Amino acid sequence: VCFHFLCNCSTSVAVDVESKALVESEHEKNATIVEVRRPGFNNEAKLDRGSALRQVIAAFVANLGTINTGLVFGFSAVAIPQLEEADSFIKIDEEQASWIASLSSVSTPIGCILSGYLMDLIGRKRTLIMTEIPLIIGWLLISTSSTVEMIYVGRLLVGLGSGMVGAPARVYTGEVTQPHLRGMLSALASVGVSLGVTIEYALGAIVTWTVLAGISAAIPILALILIVFMPETPNWLLNHGRTEEAREALKKFRGETCDVDKEMGILVDFAAKNNVVQLKSFKETLRALTSPAALKPFIILFTYFGIYQFSGVNPVTFYAVQVFQESGAEMNKYLATVILGIVRLLSTIAACISLRTCGRRPLTLISAIGCGLTMIGLGSYMYVREGWVAEGVQPTATWIPVACIFIFTVASTLGYLVVPWVMIGEVYPTQVRGIIGGLTTCSAHLFVFMVVKTFPLIQHIASNHGSFWIYGSISLLGTIFFYLCLPETKGRTLQEIEDYFSGRTKTLGGKGTKTLPGNKPKILEAEKGSMLP
Repeated sequence: VCFHFLCNCSTSVAVDVESKALVESEHEKNATIVEVRRPGFNNEAKLDRGSALRQVIAAFVANLGTINTGLVFGFSAVAIPQLEEADSFIKIDEEQASWIASLSSVSTPIGCILSGYLMDLIGRKRTLIMTEIPLIIGWLLISTSSTVEMIYVGRLLVGLGSGMVGAPARVYTGEVTQPHLRGMLSALASVGVSLGVTIEYALGAIVTWTVLAGISAAIPILALILIVFMPETPNWLLNHGRTEEAREALKKFRGETCDVDKEMGILVDFAAKNNVVQLKSFKETLRALTSPAALKPFIILFTYFGIYQFSGVNPVTFYAVQVFQESGAEMNKYLATVILGIVRLLSTIAACISLRTCGRRPLTLISAIGCGLTMIGLGSYMYVREGWVAEGVQPTATWIPVACIFIFTVASTLGYLVVPWVMIGEVYPTQVRGIIGGLTTCSAHLFVFMVVKTFPLIQHIASNHGSFWIYGSISLLGTIFFYLCLPETKGRTLQEIEDYFSGRTKTLGGKGTKTLPGNKPKILEAEKGSMLP
C-alpha cells in the first residue's frame, strides 16, 4: 500500500523540483496563482499536495493499535475450541464459551464513549496513548489466567482498549491526511483489524491460547512507544486556540514542498466562518451534537453499522472454527480458518486501494448484495445437508459452504469492514468529531455484542441454516437504504462534507470547488523534457 501511494505521488515531486524557483518568485510578487502544466503529468495543483510518505507514516502509527481489535476478534475463534478440549486445564461449557466470545464487546462501547470525550478534551494523540494501557494489562492477564473468571476480566480490559482506539485512530488519520490520500489511509484501520484476525488465526493453529495472549501484548506495547513521537493534529490545536502549534504540526505532516500557509489559511477561514471554538459547557456540546451537521451523518452511520453487523460478519469471525465445522465442509477447520484470515487481510488491502477510485457507495452496494447472497447460499446448503444426514445419505459438493464463506469474507471486507469506519473520520464537524465519533463506534460495538451473543440463541431457535438466512435477508434489504441514503464522500475535503450535512451546500457531487473570481489560474505550458523559463 505504501508503495502504491509513493508511486502515485512521484510525478508530483518531479514537477515541484523543476518549477520551484518560478513558483517561489510568483508568490513573492503576490501576483497570481500559478498552475504548472506539463505533458504526461497530472497537472492538478501540485504544490497543494504534501509528502505522501509523511502522511503514510502518521496514518500507520495511529492505526497500529487497531490491530488489537482484530486480535480481540480472532482470539475467541481459536481459544474456545482449545478450552473445550478434554485435557484443558480450564474447563468451560457452552454458556461460558459464549461469554468469552462476547464479553469484550460489553466494555468496548464504554471505551468508545470514554475516548470520544477524551479526544476533544486532551487531544487525539494523548487519547491514543491512553488506549494502549488497558490492552497491555488485559492481554497479560489472559496469558496468566488460571480460572475462567480471570479470562473474563482480561477480555473486558482488551475490549475496553479496543473501544478506545477505534475513533481516535480514524479521526487522527482523517485530520492529518489530504483528500487524495484520506480514503486509503483511513482504511488502514480496517487493514489493522483484518491483520489482527489473521495473526490470531495463524498463531492459534500452532500455539496454546495462553502463549497467544502473551504474544498479543506486544502490539499495544509497540503502538504506545511509536505514538509518543507523533505530533497532535492541526485541527485539534487550532480548535483550542494554538494556531502556531497547529502550523508547525501541519509542516511536519506535509513537508517542505507543500504550500502549508495556503492549507493553514483554509483551516483558519473555515473555523472563523463557522465559529469553530472549543465547547465549554454541556449545553453548547448538546447543541452541537443535535445540529444537522452532526445528527444527519450519525443516523446514517448508526443504521449502516446495524445492517452491517446483522449481516453475519462477526458471527463468522468470532465462531470461524465452529462455522466451518457445522457447515459440513471436509476441509480441516483450523487450516480453513487461517486461509480465511489471509483472504480477509488481502481483501481489506484491496478495499483500501479501491476507495480511491471506486468511492464509498459502490463498495458498500457490492458488500450488501454479496453478503446477502452468500449467507442465503450457505444456509441453503446447510438445510439440504441436514436432510441428507437425516436420510443417511453421504453429503456431496462440500466445497459449496467453503466457497460461500470465502466469497462472503471478500464481499464483506470490500465495503462493510472498511467504508463506515473510514466515514467516521470524515463526516462529523470538527467541534464534536471526538464525542460523536466515540458514540458511533460505541453503537457499532453494541451491535457486535448483540449479534455475537445472540448467535447461539438464533441457532437454537431458527436452526443453523435459518440463522444464516436471517443474516442474508437483512443484508439484501439494507441495499435499499444504502442506495437511497448513503452519500459519496470520495475526494471531498472535510470542510465540504461538513457544509453538505449542515445544509450550506446541496450536493457533494461535482469535480471540486470552483475557483473564486479574480483567482483564475495562469497556465504555463512547457514541452516534455524542457525547463520552464
